[in-house]
Amino acid sequence: MASITKIKAITISLILNLSFALPATALAQQQCDSASTGGCHDKAKSLQLKLIAIFSILMASVIGVCLPLFSRRIPALMPDRDLFVVVKAFASGVILATGYMHVLPDSFNALMSNCLPVNPWKKFPFTTFVAMLSAILTLMTDSFAMSYFKKHGINRKGGGVDGEKEKNGERGMGCVENGGLHVGHCDEFNDKDSMLLRNRVVAQVLEIGIVVHSVVIGVSMGASSNQCTIRPLIAALCFHQLFEGMGLGGCILQAEYGMKTKAILVLFFSTTTPFGIVLGIGLSNVYSDRSPTALIVVGLLNASSAGLLNYMALVDLLAADFMGPKLQGSMRLQAWSYIAVLLGAGGMSVMAKWA
Repeated sequence: MASITKIKAITISLILNLSFALPATALAQQQCDSASTGGCHDKAKSLQLKLIAIFSILMASVIGVCLPLFSRRIPALMPDRDLFVVVKAFASGVILATGYMHVLPDSFNALMSNCLPVNPWKKFPFTTFVAMLSAILTLMTDSFAMSYFKKHGINRKGGGVDGEKEKNGERGMGCVENGGLHVGHCDEFNDKDSMLLRNRVVAQVLEIGIVVHSVVIGVSMGASSNQCTIRPLIAALCFHQLFEGMGLGGCILQAEYGMKTKAILVLFFSTTTPFGIVLGIGLSNVYSDRSPTALIVVGLLNASSAGLLNYMALVDLLAADFMGPKLQGSMRLQAWSYIAVLLGAGGMSVMAKWA
């Protein structure tokens, strides 16, 4: 009798659990399916907005990344001036907020979506794990690149990063060979070359992180047919690309590249988001931003980009400048730079409401 009572109790418990679990599962599936439908979906109007977005974002990107490059014609914006340091601090704050307030939440939203199975995506924090690995990988890239180029590009050749001094048979600026010993300003020259090399590595790695994020944003916009989402996103992305471009442009300026390399870096930054939009438009018939595969790929790419951008902003841009001799030697300039960082990060944080 007791066993029959126990079986009845277990049966009733299972029925109750299923009665609650099935509606919850159905509700989650309904939310997933309804996420891609709504009154704002109009393919014709959304296509017009996407074409507007391509040209407006392209122009904003070009203006943003080129502004620092043309600042050499303005004495107050030269890299050794205080105003350039403040502007760069503002742009660094923009890049920092991009990683924390835009890219990282997008990754959380994708990988915690109801369209993905609970196990494993809601059982483990994949976003923060991938972002952590990305930051470590960025550190490794930073470190190995510096070691490699110092070994092959500076210490052995001694003629600068581009080898211009080596062509002229010089060891360095004011550096004279004397029985195997280097007399003159060799240390000063090597320090300058090391800083130049550092700036070049920073510019290249930062460009990679921004390009990955920009393509993901572009594909998402291009594949969407929700005009209510696209319309405010255009304005937000224009400001986003403008200020992010200023940060990247400042790094390219300090790297002192030739015109060809500068043009390539500017081209890649300016065209990646428009290219992503075009790619998204082409894939709109087969691509669904709510499909499990798309959510996983976009979520992992955003997490990787967030880890890279956060590392670059904090370590290679902000920490390098604020711990450097210029800002450490002036409390006033340091205070203005902190205000600029807060303004840049704050402005981009506000834009997270729309993009």
